[in-house]
Amino acid sequence: MKKKCRFYFHFRSPYSWVGACWLEKVKPLEIEYIPFWELDDDSRSLLSDEGGEHYYTPMSKAKHLYILQDIKRITGKLELDLKWPPSPDNQHWEIPHLAYIYARREGKAKLFFDKIHQTRWNQGKDICDVTVIAEVAKACGLDPIATQNAYLDESIREESVGEMMKAYEDGVFGIPFFVHGFNKFWGIDRFELFIRSLQGKLPEVTNDSASFLPYYETDHPGGCG
Repeated sequence: MKKKCRFYFHFRSPYSWVGACWLEKVKPLEIEYIPFWELDDDSRSLLSDEGGEHYYTPMSKAKHLYILQDIKRITGKLELDLKWPPSPDNQHWEIPHLAYIYARREGKAKLFFDKIHQTRWNQGKDICDVTVIAEVAKACGLDPIATQNAYLDESIREESVGEMMKAYEDGVFGIPFFVHGFNKFWGIDRFELFIRSLQGKLPEVTNDSASFLPYYETDHPGGCG
């Protein structure tokens, strides 16, 4: 039985974009790309109905300002072309992520994935704008209306619940998040460990969560993560 190999991404996250750029250079076989985003009320309700939970916590202003500095430093070192996109309030992240699921149905997931990153991070456009999604769809040879309205499609919403349940079961709480078997890796600074795991150069951890319980701090605020 093959070990699951997953990459959880979020089109909003610059770290997810950097992780995707690195992953493109390595190209491990049969890796599953799974979207993970801030849920609207409808998606959250559907996930709850399935018994799932969404482990997402809004970041502080201080952390956001740190990320702006950190990503400028990282992309400069990697010589990636970065143009900061607009960040209006109340962006609806179902729009680009459910559009990705639609593109996947149409057999164009990778093309859409690459184009949406290019649009957001190289061109600095708001990918939660349905007109921008329509432009990306046209560039990918997809139906622009069906793509921009994917978030309104009930069948795609239902399919997205399956993706969210995978994230819940894998304990995804941040992006990018890599999974290989029982080994989990959060953040681009653990990317090399993920690759080592794929290469069989890293021991697989136990799936017995009970062994960690003596060290679990129930009141930990997560400030050092």
